[in-house]
Amino acid sequence: MKVILFANTDWYLYNFRRSLALALRHAGCDVLLISPPGPYGEKLRQLGLRWEPLPMERRSLNPMRELALLWYLIRLIRREQPTLVHGFTIKCAVYGSLAARLAGVPVRVNAVAGMGYVFTSDQLKARVLRPVVRGLLRLALGGEQARLILQNSDDVALFTQTGLVDPEHIRLIRGSGVDCARFADVPRAASNDGSLRVLLASRLLWDKGIEEFIGALRQLRDQGRPIDALLAGMPDPGNPAAVPESTIQGWVEEGLVTWLGHVDDMNRLLGSVHVVVLPSYREGLPRTLVEAAACGLPLITTDVPGCREVVRDGVDGLLVPVKSSDALAAAIRRLQDQPEFAYQLGQAARRKARAEFDEGIVIRRTMEVYAELCQPVGAALLRQ
Repeated sequence: MKVILFANTDWYLYNFRRSLALALRHAGCDVLLISPPGPYGEKLRQLGLRWEPLPMERRSLNPMRELALLWYLIRLIRREQPTLVHGFTIKCAVYGSLAARLAGVPVRVNAVAGMGYVFTSDQLKARVLRPVVRGLLRLALGGEQARLILQNSDDVALFTQTGLVDPEHIRLIRGSGVDCARFADVPRAASNDGSLRVLLASRLLWDKGIEEFIGALRQLRDQGRPIDALLAGMPDPGNPAAVPESTIQGWVEEGLVTWLGHVDDMNRLLGSVHVVVLPSYREGLPRTLVEAAACGLPLITTDVPGCREVVRDGVDGLLVPVKSSDALAAAIRRLQDQPEFAYQLGQAARRKARAEFDEGIVIRRTMEVYAELCQPVGAALLRQ
């Protein structure tokens, strides 16, 4: 059985689908990973995985360039003759599925983690592209031998209501999976001076709620609260919603936040903080929250699709209204003033992460989708 895994960055493949690729290889599959070029491609190769770069520009709207990419994918798929093609994110789902159909590969699996810039932004460019992308999704994702994997119940309802995909072909798999055992022994950070260390870790995009986080920090500073705020992650130049680096440096100079940039050792970072926040506008299912939950940290996030799959308000975290700096500041104050409550939330979050979001669960569920489309080879895969 040969599987092609297609994503819009090599970073995504390495950080979110590496374990799936290794599990498939362990089960005897031939796996090819494809994405635009980047430094993580070589890291995948060092793991013994096969990775190839694509001539793909995420922000391109040039029709000739996009047709050239589609033709490149068709030729690649014809050469490889895979059993199935699995695409991640909306653009890869559309292009991978169209190319597979045109190359004569009927079995297609697509995982859409969140609705992406086109569906979450109010910018004119996004509004213009929205009906075009809807039409392409309907064309690319249909078919009896196609399955769409979504990460939260809200997205399942949205795709069902819009009629983009036959509801019988939608599968709900919550997240890309986290190795919860790797975070099990992360120590709990102490606070000897009463200060609260708060972390926001994500791609630095406006729709991750970065502006609301900064607004909350300004409020807390003006109230004399001892808050040590950390921002981890980098702007994503391939996304129109990227926060300019100059803006981030301005917040640093203002003394509001410490910017850590890209962080490889999340265990160490999570072990140094008391609270993790993600005031996002919409998610598939945010990995950063699951990793923090696996460490037993209390979570603050927005009451939006994806985020509320991880957090139940007052049970294993706090939910706040979207785009509200006031509510976010109030939630941070509450956890600072009620450390025992914060501890209880963190312990409940850890239990939920292990029970629902561990990568072993996600890999197993993904292979079950492969198996239903690729009998009898898929059934043998599940027995490995």
